[in-house]
Amino acid sequence: MTEDRCLGYLPGMDHNESPVLEALAEYHERDYANYSPPGHKQGRGVDDAVRRVLGAEVFRSDVLATGGLDDRQSGKKVLARAQELMADAVGAEHAFFSTCGSSLSVKSAMMAVAAPGETMLVGRDAHKSVIAGLVLTGIQPVWVRPRWDRELHLAHPPSPAAFEDAFSNNPDAVGALVTSPSPYGTCSDLKTIAEICHRHGKPLIVDEAWGAHLPFHDELPTWAMDAGADVCVVSVHKMGAGFEQGSVFHLQGDLIDPVRLKESADLLSTTSPNVLLYAAMDGWRRQMVLHGHELLGSALKLAHATRREIDSLPGLRVFEDRLVAKEASHDLDRLQIMIDTLDAGISGYQAADWLRQEPAINVGLSDHRRILAQFSFADDQERADRLVSALADLTRTSLPSPQSVVLPEPRDLELEQVMSPREAFFAAHDVVPVDESIGRIAAEQVTPYPPGIPAILPGECISAGVIDYLRSGTEATMPIPDAADPTVKTLRVVKA
Repeated sequence: MTEDRCLGYLPGMDHNESPVLEALAEYHERDYANYSPPGHKQGRGVDDAVRRVLGAEVFRSDVLATGGLDDRQSGKKVLARAQELMADAVGAEHAFFSTCGSSLSVKSAMMAVAAPGETMLVGRDAHKSVIAGLVLTGIQPVWVRPRWDRELHLAHPPSPAAFEDAFSNNPDAVGALVTSPSPYGTCSDLKTIAEICHRHGKPLIVDEAWGAHLPFHDELPTWAMDAGADVCVVSVHKMGAGFEQGSVFHLQGDLIDPVRLKESADLLSTTSPNVLLYAAMDGWRRQMVLHGHELLGSALKLAHATRREIDSLPGLRVFEDRLVAKEASHDLDRLQIMIDTLDAGISGYQAADWLRQEPAINVGLSDHRRILAQFSFADDQERADRLVSALADLTRTSLPSPQSVVLPEPRDLELEQVMSPREAFFAAHDVVPVDESIGRIAAEQVTPYPPGIPAILPGECISAGVIDYLRSGTEATMPIPDAADPTVKTLRVVKA
């Protein structure tokens, strides 16, 4: 990282600053006596058992954002300055912090682009938070289908051509929403999709929850702002060093009104934001600007070496170049290591469970035939060796034959949207045995999690193929936490 980069792109932007952290340090030095929330009074009232587990410092730094971290009128502009530094760090025009996760941020972006009843192009591989946004806002989705890999049984991001066709067929669409990277680390051709959107005079929203680190190393996939997106949403907690729920949405260009975006976020956000989340995001930005290239470069080298070691283990295959092809994904975040367990005769669910129960290792994602090991700049050789050793032990472990998951043809999983998600969600409903739901209109969302991409959306016509997939999946221990009946023995359908 060069000295000029550390000083920032804009006059007065010194990235050695951490406004939130510095204000919090000053708060501690002043030793304020608070007659205001939070009620635990910097941990004085916390139960001893709670304090032992969570630590006293967590409560000591849990202060009000306004009237605590900053003065009553936010006159020191602590948060505003931190957001300006974040935008400058990544080359965006505006940055907004959220303490309600990217699930809220993406809804805010949708509200800033479309009004109720207007149509938006949406990749069908969207996270469930996007579907929640459709239900809340009344936006009408025009689904853009992913590309299905029949060999790997994996959905690659929709192609630019699919978005071009969707705009041609839906000229009234007010914008497009793309999810990239996917939870598997696969990426869309954002540059071409952005060019298509802008040729039609429409903005591009990118749900880039898994890509907060992308601006800080040139060997990572192109991040959304550099690709020309108008707004992108990142989860600092996923691939950065923030707390869970820490999210930032970045904005550039003149197709989305920054005031409308901020107002949309304000409608959905909490009025009691957690300063700990702000502080962690502020400190992570400083860390990335000053040291990110070095840290991420080391992480990429470690992930590359670990990928080779895992791929040499019997029964395990690591997919990399296979995922990046003309009819597959445009790019890949190589900090995400996709490990196929099919040849080992075990499912990804079994592998994830065994790794957690025996060597005490958690993986980020598992499905019927693979697990995903997520590396970040926080990993080192010792942790990588621990993972490789555990996977080697896994290949020598005798596990029962896995339950098979029925994997229909893609067309059987591409359900017809016959009502809007909002209409179906709020409609009167029946609860029916799952076999009787075939041909009915779904009134609920059914989402295998992770990765959190819904198999059934409110308003879609339920097919026999998707029921076979979900029923066999639950028998194979696929978790579906958002269904009214997580066993999927019954489903909610729109009342006939």
